[in-house]
Amino acid sequence: MIAVLGGAAALATVAGCAKDNDIDISSGVGITATRNLCPAVAVPMHTGDITLFDPATSRDASAIDVVATITNVVPACNDTGEKVYQLANFDVVATRRDAGPARTLTLPYFSTVVQGGSAVVAKRVGQVTISFPEGQVRGTGHGQASAYVDRAAATLPADIQERITRKRKAGEEDAAIDPLSIPEVRAAVQRASFELLVGFQLSQEQLEYNVRR
Repeated sequence: MIAVLGGAAALATVAGCAKDNDIDISSGVGITATRNLCPAVAVPMHTGDITLFDPATSRDASAIDVVATITNVVPACNDTGEKVYQLANFDVVATRRDAGPARTLTLPYFSTVVQGGSAVVAKRVGQVTISFPEGQVRGTGHGQASAYVDRAAATLPADIQERITRKRKAGEEDAAIDPLSIPEVRAAVQRASFELLVGFQLSQEQLEYNVRR
């Protein structure tokens, strides 16, 4: 059920939580960054669109039946409990080739929780229904994805937090060193980082088509 989707670099990040509830890094050595407990929400590259053909075996432009795109991804996070809950609402906008009778189309999508940029810890497959009104080439649908993450797993150890947020004065030996460049600090931050990824559940052929175009 779990499939590896690729590296974290192949992401179109949407957003994380709206508030800062973990660390606000701001010092006098040119380092400014913010992280929180809420998983970042993103659409992996090449999975935000799906193209259906009719006939299915053709790849000619004239055979494109429907093109659908995931858009308007809006995250909402609740980080008040031991389980951090991230919800992502999204719309699907589709265009069909022919404006004909009213039509509904069901498309599969995945929601995957990734830890540290590469470790898939959970995956679900859902369905979103697209509705085309009679005589219209444009159709829309709405979907949701969600994730629970252990608060402890998303929280940096106290010693790592101290190393990141400690105020440094000019002239100190490590004043010009970015703490995130230190391997053990960077690794701890990565382990405590989670993402909720949302995209169309594509066949290998559909994914290759997206990559090529």
